[in-house]
Amino acid sequence: MLLYNWVMFMKERYVIHVDVNNAFLSWTAVEMLKNGSKVDIRKKYAVIGGDEKARRGIVLAKSMPCKSRGVVTGESLYMARKKCPNLEVYKGDYKVYKKYSDLMYKYLCQYSNIIERYSVDECFIEYTDSYKLFGNPVRLAYKIKEDIKKLYGFTVNVGVGNNKLCAKMASDFKKPDMVHTLFMNEIKDKMWNLDVSELFMIGKSSSKKLHELDIKTIGDLARSDINFLTRYFKSYGKVMWEYANGIDNSLVEYEIGDPKSISNSTVLPYNYSKYEDIYVVLRELSMSVGKRLRYKKLYANNVSIWIKYSDFSKISKQISLDNSISADSDILKYASMLFKKTWDSDKTIRGLCVGVSNLKDNNNIQLSIFSDIKNIKKKDKLQETLDNIRDKYGDSIIKYGDSKNKEKN
Repeated sequence: MLLYNWVMFMKERYVIHVDVNNAFLSWTAVEMLKNGSKVDIRKKYAVIGGDEKARRGIVLAKSMPCKSRGVVTGESLYMARKKCPNLEVYKGDYKVYKKYSDLMYKYLCQYSNIIERYSVDECFIEYTDSYKLFGNPVRLAYKIKEDIKKLYGFTVNVGVGNNKLCAKMASDFKKPDMVHTLFMNEIKDKMWNLDVSELFMIGKSSSKKLHELDIKTIGDLARSDINFLTRYFKSYGKVMWEYANGIDNSLVEYEIGDPKSISNSTVLPYNYSKYEDIYVVLRELSMSVGKRLRYKKLYANNVSIWIKYSDFSKISKQISLDNSISADSDILKYASMLFKKTWDSDKTIRGLCVGVSNLKDNNNIQLSIFSDIKNIKKKDKLQETLDNIRDKYGDSIIKYGDSKNKEKN
C-alpha cells in the first residue's frame, strides 16, 4: 500500500471506470439468448422490475426503446406502463448478475491487480502502474469495450480520467457502448457546462437547493466561494466544490486476503438505504462465513464488518469476544450489532463484508454464573443439523424468518 501511495504522487495518475449499460436488463437478455430465446429484450419495451406485491414495483433497468419513451430508473412500474402500454416486465435474478459481473471482473484483472468492484456492474481500475505494460489508457479502454462485447455479449461504457471521480463522470457521458475521457485539462470544457444535478453524489435535494442559490451548472459550483457553500451544506459543501473542480484523492479500494481470517463480501445491485434489505445481505454473508468456518473446524474470537458507501468512502468495525463462536446466528448477531453502530444512515450503501478472525481449533467458553452450557451445546447441535441438511439439499433449502424478528435474541 505504501508503494501504491508513492506511485500516485510520483506519476501522472490514470483511472479507468467500466460501467455496464443497463446491466440487469442486458445480462437478463444475454442469459435468455444463451438459453434459446429468439427475442432480444434489449430491443423491446422491456424493464427489470421489483416485486409489485411487496410494494417494490419500481424500474431497476430499462431497454433503450423504453428510455426513448421517457422511462427512468427508479420510477414505478405503473408510470412506466403509462409511457409504454406494451411494456414487458422481467424479474431480477442476482445469480445471473453475479455470473456476468464475475466474468467481467476476471477479464479486467489481467490489466491491473488494483481493481475495485464499486458495484455489481461497475469497476474502477488503477491503471497508473500498468501504463508501462499495456500502453495508452484510452486505447486500452476501447479494447476493453470491444472485448467485453465480443466475449460476453453485453456492452459497457468506459471512462478514463486522472482520478476516480473523473473516470466515473466520463463513463456517464453519452451512452451506450462508448469510451469517454475526462482529464484535468478537459474539466472546464466537458463538465462545467453540465447541470449541477449531473455531478457525482449531488442528490435531488442538494440539486434543488443549489438551484435556489442560483448555482445551476457544475461550473457555477466550481466558481463558488467555499465558505458560502459550507454555510448552507456544512462539510459537504467543500466536497461538492472539490468534485466540481475535479479534485478527488480517493484510492481505488481493493481487497487483500488475510490467511488468518475468513470473510465474505458482496457488491449490491443498487444503493441500499433500508435496514431490512441490508439485514438480509448481512444474514447471507454470515451464513457463508459460518459455513466455511465450521468446514475448517475452527472457532472465531473476533467478528468484523466493513461498509462501502456510494460516495467512495469505506468504514470498518470489529469486536473481540470472550467466547469463541462458529454458529451462523452468533456471527449474524455481532455483525448486525456492529453494522448498527457503524452505519451512517444518511449515506446509501454499495458493498458489505462480514469477517471473522483470531481463529482457534477449539471452543473456548469463558464460564460464569450466567453461562448456560446446555444451551450452547444445543445451539451447536442445531447448527450441525442445519449444515447436514444444506450439504444434502443445498444452501437455499434453509429459510429464515424476516428481519422484523431479527434481534429478539
